[in-house]
Amino acid sequence: MKKLLFVCVALSVSLLFSKNTSAQQLKIGYFDEQAILPLLPGYTKLDTLISSYAQDSLRVEYEYRVNDFTRRDSIFKKDSATMPVKARELAVRELNQLKYNLINWQTYQDQMMSAKQEQLLQPFRIKLQQELAAIVAEQKYTLVLNQSALTQYLQPPLLDNLAIKVAMRLKLPLPKEIEDEFKRLSAGGAPSGAPKK
Repeated sequence: MKKLLFVCVALSVSLLFSKNTSAQQLKIGYFDEQAILPLLPGYTKLDTLISSYAQDSLRVEYEYRVNDFTRRDSIFKKDSATMPVKARELAVRELNQLKYNLINWQTYQDQMMSAKQEQLLQPFRIKLQQELAAIVAEQKYTLVLNQSALTQYLQPPLLDNLAIKVAMRLKLPLPKEIEDEFKRLSAGGAPSGAPKK
């Protein structure tokens, strides 16, 4: 069953990349944002900014919450005997909520750091998406797929790797062998490793 599924997927992807699948020509490119993000100037500073956020904001917030819980707990212990039943129930509920927040602090911190990372990555992603959109429009790509969805089934043509085109357009440093191979193929050369006629 898995072999049949693999054959069907490989055939489908092959048809997508073939030039004559229908009356209109499909031009399909693939793009991997994760491969190109680390190449952008300023990207390496993100780790420093995120750890600074964890130290300067989240650690301070955690300490405040611990102190707040400790203060409220000691007030409750001192005054709970004289509190009306309803007020005691409300105080216990508030203390339990504060305790729950402290017990689950790691989850909260992970969510906040993830949100901060997404916020910091946004300008980089916008820049990549603008360049990608310009390349897609100029070179008339019909469809852009995520590279990770393709490579496990077949190796798509290097010339349709839009991440390389975006990196070259932004003048980002690429490995020399990839850049040389891409330029050679763009000039009309056969792919490396292809049989010579």
